Amino acid sequence: MILQALKEYYDRKAADPDSGIAPEGFERKEIPFIIVINPDGQFVNLEDTRQHSGKRLTGKVFLLPRSQTRTGGKSYEKTFLLWDHIGYLFGYPEDDLKARKQHNTWLNYLEDLPDELKQDKGVSAIIAFYKNNEAKKIKNTDKWNECIKLPSCNMTFRLVGDSIPVPCRNKVQEYVKKLVSNSDISSDNQNDKKIFSRCLVTGEYGEIARIHGRTSINKDTKSLVSFQKNSGYDSYEKEQCFNAPVCKASEFAYTTALNTLLKSGKGRQRMLVGDAVTVYWSKKESAFENQFAEFFSNPPKDDPDRGVKSVESLFKSIQTGAFLPEHKNNYFYVLGLSPNSARISVRFWIADTISGMASKIAQHFQDLRIVHSPKDKDIFSLFRLLISVAVQGKADNIPPNLAGDTMRSILEGLPYPATLLQAAVRRNRAEQNITYIRAALIKACINRQIRYKNKNIKEELKMSLDPSNTNIGYCLGRLFATLEKIQEEANPGINATIRDKFYGAASGTPITVFGNLMRLKNHHLSKLENTGRRIYFEKMLSKIIDGVDAKTAFPPFLSLDDQGRFAIGYYHQMQSFYAKKEK
Repeated sequence: MILQALKEYYDRKAADPDSGIAPEGFERKEIPFIIVINPDGQFVNLEDTRQHSGKRLTGKVFLLPRSQTRTGGKSYEKTFLLWDHIGYLFGYPEDDLKARKQHNTWLNYLEDLPDELKQDKGVSAIIAFYKNNEAKKIKNTDKWNECIKLPSCNMTFRLVGDSIPVPCRNKVQEYVKKLVSNSDISSDNQNDKKIFSRCLVTGEYGEIARIHGRTSINKDTKSLVSFQKNSGYDSYEKEQCFNAPVCKASEFAYTTALNTLLKSGKGRQRMLVGDAVTVYWSKKESAFENQFAEFFSNPPKDDPDRGVKSVESLFKSIQTGAFLPEHKNNYFYVLGLSPNSARISVRFWIADTISGMASKIAQHFQDLRIVHSPKDKDIFSLFRLLISVAVQGKADNIPPNLAGDTMRSILEGLPYPATLLQAAVRRNRAEQNITYIRAALIKACINRQIRYKNKNIKEELKMSLDPSNTNIGYCLGRLFATLEKIQEEANPGINATIRDKFYGAASGTPITVFGNLMRLKNHHLSKLENTGRRIYFEKMLSKIIDGVDAKTAFPPFLSLDDQGRFAIGYYHQMQSFYAKKEK
């Protein structure tokens, strides 16, 4: 399903001449340095194509003949057509035996090029460049020192007066297209035995790719589909990717589509969810592709309300039914990937119609809604949710796998992972405080869990204070908030309240603290000068305690879910006090 969806994306992009996706047999590659030569092969200049992109320098991207996958102890025996890294072109580092072998492969490959390519003046100039020993001149230039600073610096040649490198010249590209039509350009080795079988992706009969192309995930480059040779992964005497037959055209399509998505840039069709690089796309072109990241990522500093605008637009579209006619049969895909020791690991894969996925995203934000102060935003990103439960509020401390599991829960309409509720409750106890974001998160976790078990219950915890809720955790949270409020009014300007000292114990083991707190409140009530205020609090305490079963008024411990309800009861009650104070 993943490979089929990626191939569909490639076919959609390939049909659009303005999409910029590479045709079969080619790839778009960044070339930081270009060697400029004249038609006689004489060295003219070493051109630096890099430009500033944010804080880093990036080389210019060209449409080049596709690279090959190089693995194993004899990987140096393969080179690319008229471009490669500095080890092949110049045997650098010079004291590296492997680099010298790579350079010999490059020189032999140039000599063995077919005559139709050698007739191109650009190709013949490259051959003459090495025959005339012009490579020594490059190493004396100032830019050579910049070049060798880059790991595996990719390089190629350009004729003086041309605007494009030699691999981009018409004759070279026509040669590549002819090879593609003969199914030879993808061969890992011209001596490999060709295998023909039914393609798992298209169902068509064709030549099967033995090794699949690689994809860059962060700093690692791995294959999405690969089988280690002679390591117990072979079956029916089939080696490597012959175990999962994918024809060469499909292999090129899905790897090119995946690389295109990964290089699309942050916030376009790629984002980082925890430690998983996440890409997303729709079966047919849709504006939802551009909106998706705004639902989950932090808004830009110059437009902090962008996420809010996107969610509001989404809600209106669902309410008016605008999503249904256009996107009823248009699927949307979300793929989470992370590097592994040998191949790319699929962390999550979610497929649904756009209308179905939009409804689930809208439900996620609906579940998070809770009463808050006017200065707080209604909408916050997935990153902010995860940061709120991380130790010290640092992204590095977000529990492993939590981001991917939470994303999957949102997009599949499932309960949030239990570890999310656990992390939120632990943060409350550690910080002795319930923040707006954590309160919204706990409410959403509990409500989604209840709804999943019983479809007839839409929500247990309301958006604001619910006096009719008799759950022991919720009532004790309200009681604790009321006791704290009494203490604050009895002692104006107090530095530390009962929350700062007893929240952890009150929410986890109520019996250990509530007896003393109830006795202490009598002292605080007696200090209130306003008789009406004292009567108000006494009535409120009575109503809260009346709603609790006398046998379980102060239980020895609360379950994790009830600790969450305790937090919501406390938060709701305190928000109610603040709202009344503002009137």
